[in-house]
Amino acid sequence: MPLRSCVHPSGRFVYGVHAPAYQIINLRENDFVEPLGALPNGSPCLNQANFPEGDLQVDQAETIYEIANPFPFRGVTYISSGWAASRALNPSSLKLPAPEAVSMRQALKEILPAGEIQNLTKSFALLPEAVLLTLAVTSTDPEDLLILAAMSCDFIFGSSDEPIGLQYSEDDDGLAQAKIIRHDLFEAVANNAHLPEAYRRVMVMRPGAQGGSEIVGEYGNAGRGSHVFEYLRRNSYIPWGHYAANMADDAVRYRITDLTAADMQGLRHLYYQRTFLNLAAQLGLPLPPGRKTMSQAALEELRLAVLLALRRKEAPGLAFTTTLWGWNYGFDFSASGYRLHASHQQIHQQFAMLPQTVSAWHHGGQAAIEPLASYACGDLIAEFCKRYQEETGVDFFHAYLEAIRNNRRMDGLKNENTSLVVYEDDAVMLFVPKAQTSQWELQIMPLEAVGNILEADAATRAALDRALLIAQKILARLGARLVSSIEYSRRITAESSGQRLLYALLPKLPYSMGAFSEAQLRWVNGHFPEDFAAACRLHLPMVLAGLEREQRGGA
Repeated sequence: MPLRSCVHPSGRFVYGVHAPAYQIINLRENDFVEPLGALPNGSPCLNQANFPEGDLQVDQAETIYEIANPFPFRGVTYISSGWAASRALNPSSLKLPAPEAVSMRQALKEILPAGEIQNLTKSFALLPEAVLLTLAVTSTDPEDLLILAAMSCDFIFGSSDEPIGLQYSEDDDGLAQAKIIRHDLFEAVANNAHLPEAYRRVMVMRPGAQGGSEIVGEYGNAGRGSHVFEYLRRNSYIPWGHYAANMADDAVRYRITDLTAADMQGLRHLYYQRTFLNLAAQLGLPLPPGRKTMSQAALEELRLAVLLALRRKEAPGLAFTTTLWGWNYGFDFSASGYRLHASHQQIHQQFAMLPQTVSAWHHGGQAAIEPLASYACGDLIAEFCKRYQEETGVDFFHAYLEAIRNNRRMDGLKNENTSLVVYEDDAVMLFVPKAQTSQWELQIMPLEAVGNILEADAATRAALDRALLIAQKILARLGARLVSSIEYSRRITAESSGQRLLYALLPKLPYSMGAFSEAQLRWVNGHFPEDFAAACRLHLPMVLAGLEREQRGGA
């Protein structure tokens, strides 16, 4: 098949198998044999094996599976049979251990005289910055974190000895700025869930603590168990600004285990609401009154009105034609000063609409005749779907869904773990892609030809929200603490070409953060996708049971 994709038009997966055998000419001139240490009997352990006499013959190296991603722009996945074989025998081993409890206070008790342990602040002040950063991220002892928080900024305390705010000063432009003494330490300790909530609230969670971004939307309230704010990020790295749906300071969610179905509904409702309002405004449709959250019924009515208007010949052209949605869950900070993931731990999602085109210029400020197409990651899938249809005569997503249904193991192992599907309902499927670009990647797609959220009715949107929550909760139970999630969508005004809405959840694992292989889009994996799907399904009953308990409790 000329297309670089693992999805064959016949509705089956196709992949490569490397069974290498090769000869190596030995060009080394000298031997450097020396002891590495000693064996139990006292004899030296030598590095003799590193210095062979002659040429090398590798008769049968480990089998390597090469699986082109379903979408060529996402590269190729390689699975080492040696690594993956043990996982195939025990899929439940695909799990990260929970972080260990860490307390510098307890450690110092063991080494300091009883009199000196009373002044922990003095002891902490003697520690190097790298140690303080590590402690700020990893400590599970609130007393450690209180000291670190006090070292990072100036608090104002109320009568109850709890902080009620930070000290502020004015900069040269007259803008109020919090008095942060150590910025990296402040960021690291404020994102530690073990720091008492009163401190986290005044440091980062209270509206305005992270800057002057205006709150332009709201869903729910703490009295109903959930509360989400929608912030406008006007000076955004996304052109034309973007929105951030953040759990409010009276509904704190730092862990996926604390995230409820109502929370997810709120986070996503703000995304749907903002998108449909944007489209309605572009089309000149009557808009709902301001300063009020739209109900589910009103949201669906607006969606249908937008669809109807788009079908009219006299409908004005849309300047903004596609959605952007993403979610970085999890925060980490290294002792060397590298932020490893999201800007903050508090659960939040980001979204925007992107233009169809962007004005083009040549060097020297000369305007180009034709504008450039504005980038959206979903366009890459659209281009591939069109090419796949042209070259094979087959709708790609139809073949993809059929290949998932027909999946067989690559290693030929005969056991019950042959399915890639983790969870499925009447509207959506949560599954493990055959070629994972993250060690634990999961994907979600509608079962029907829904290309974007405008084409998703209320039932489909609810199913997508539920599947996203289930996926995140399964990953959390497996130990994932850093997960990036993205949406691939078809442009609102584009011809279908069979493209379906697709979500990819991409955990970062401690031993797989990305290096030169990943920079080439070569994704190295240590397990078969079927075994990761089996590991996820082991946790599915507990996740579903938790959601059912939550639903009964809210009824």
